[in-house]
Amino acid sequence: MALADNAGCAKPSEDFPFPEIIELNVGGQVYITRHPTLVSVPGSLLWEMFTQKNIRSLARDSKGRFFVDRDGFLFRYILDYMRDQQLVLPDHFPERSRLQREAEYFMLPELVKMLAPKLSKQNSLGDDPCQSDPEELSPNTDATRNLTSASATLPSAVAGGPGGAVTASVGAAGTDVRRAGFITIGYRGSYTLGRDSQTDAKFRRVARIMVCGKTSLAKEVFGDTLNESRDPDRPPERYTSRYYLKFTFLEQAFDKLADAGFHMVACNSTGTCAFAHDQTDDRIWTSYTEYVFYRE
Repeated sequence: MALADNAGCAKPSEDFPFPEIIELNVGGQVYITRHPTLVSVPGSLLWEMFTQKNIRSLARDSKGRFFVDRDGFLFRYILDYMRDQQLVLPDHFPERSRLQREAEYFMLPELVKMLAPKLSKQNSLGDDPCQSDPEELSPNTDATRNLTSASATLPSAVAGGPGGAVTASVGAAGTDVRRAGFITIGYRGSYTLGRDSQTDAKFRRVARIMVCGKTSLAKEVFGDTLNESRDPDRPPERYTSRYYLKFTFLEQAFDKLADAGFHMVACNSTGTCAFAHDQTDDRIWTSYTEYVFYRE
């Protein structure tokens, strides 16, 4: 006598054409969820898709997964909401407006309301969940933002460095309003040293120059040469140690810091040594060096 099929793996039938476990391909991202989750919000687009009788009308990819041509990354929050009708976003979430648009597409009116910008006390639209933590804001944050906005209207050649770049923001009274702070850059280097002579040393290029410090200062100094891909959502008043530069020349980094008014105040380095091969006396020296810069 044949055994009955497991309920969780039951095959589709005419009355219930969808399996219990459903695989979705949303914009190239694969999601696996239960059918009751997808139909948990009546009237939504997913509810309409997965309650119909004609399953053949739904698009599928080459592997038979149901395909939805939307943002695959943001769909994770849509699916989370479908599970328990609650909205939980990471701190400083930068794509709130895009997620609201996705919620509108999937016909989730309650989620759209949750994502709508809130009216602040100053009668301006605010986005409270995406603001910086109050305890980590500097005391003069508001004043600094106002000065930064005012200085943006000044000609680009004011107090210019090379090429007319602005190296200082000047207020209405003509005083220097550049913020003080530290920036640390570091790099890891290595070279192989032969036994007989130092002329046999084989240096390796600097693979990456790391940048540590306050986000606003790092962006001011290095601009477009700063690679933010490892820490893209860091607010201006927060500190980071994950940025790195798109170039690998220390002198170029020093020039940018000098142009911005920074001076080196400290440096340190550590090194290790190991044999390159058991059969030779060649040694590989590896070092990590940091330079600390400060602007008053």
